[in-house]
This record gives sequence, C-alpha cells and structure tokens, in this order.
Amino acid sequence: MVVNKSKSAFRTIAEVAEELGVATHVLRFWETKFTQIKPMKRSGGRRYYRPDDVELVKTIKHYLYEKRYTIEGVQKLFKEKGLKNLLGEEIQKDFFETVAAPALDENTHQLIAGLKEQLNAIKNELSAALAKNDK
Repeated sequence: MVVNKSKSAFRTIAEVAEELGVATHVLRFWETKFTQIKPMKRSGGRRYYRPDDVELVKTIKHYLYEKRYTIEGVQKLFKEKGLKNLLGEEIQKDFFETVAAPALDENTHQLIAGLKEQLNAIKNELSAALAKNDK
C-alpha cells in the first residue's frame, strides 16, 4: 500500500522497502554494510528514513542490482568518489554537515545543571527502591 506523503516526509522501513522493491531485512542488512545509512530510530527500534536516506538506499540498490557491483565495490566507490558526487544535488545539505550546538547563556547552563541534579536524585531513589525490592 503506497501512501502519498510529501517529498520531505520521513518513511518507515516498510514504506522504503516497498518503494524500492526489496525486503525490509535487506535494508537492515545494508545498514550493517554501509555506515552512511543512518535512519532515525525511535522507541522499540522503529526506523524512520529521511529523504536523504531514501536517496542513498536507492543509489545503493542501483549499483548493486542494475550495475551489478558487489557490496565491497559499492563501498569502494563511495570511499573513492564520495557520496556527494554520486548522489548529486538532490541530497540535502544537512546530510553532510553537522550543525554546531547553539551557544547557551548562563541561565540555561544553570537550568541544565539543576535538571541534572534532579535526574540524579531520581535515579538514586529508583536504585534504592529497586534494591529494596530485590531483598
């Protein structure tokens, strides 16, 4: 079942697999062979592919299935030519660049420090409660 989503929408692994005509386990296997494939993972390990991830797996499929490269051959191609050259301008800028964290003011630092203290206190209380239950 193909769902009409915007081009920028995230897609589940099932949606990507259906679009490419491959099984979901193939996409999971490719993730182990191509470190460039990095879908977001949510609770329960559910994968959500960004548009850039979809373009990347389409490219991998193209080289493996149509151009008949081996996995090692595609890995070598990515290393030698670079993803940006192979994927062209369709790839989004944020796929290659890491965004620096915004500078935080003193109030924000203090807020974060206070939250850390609260979380540590909660953690300690939970640990104590669990230890008590184990007895």
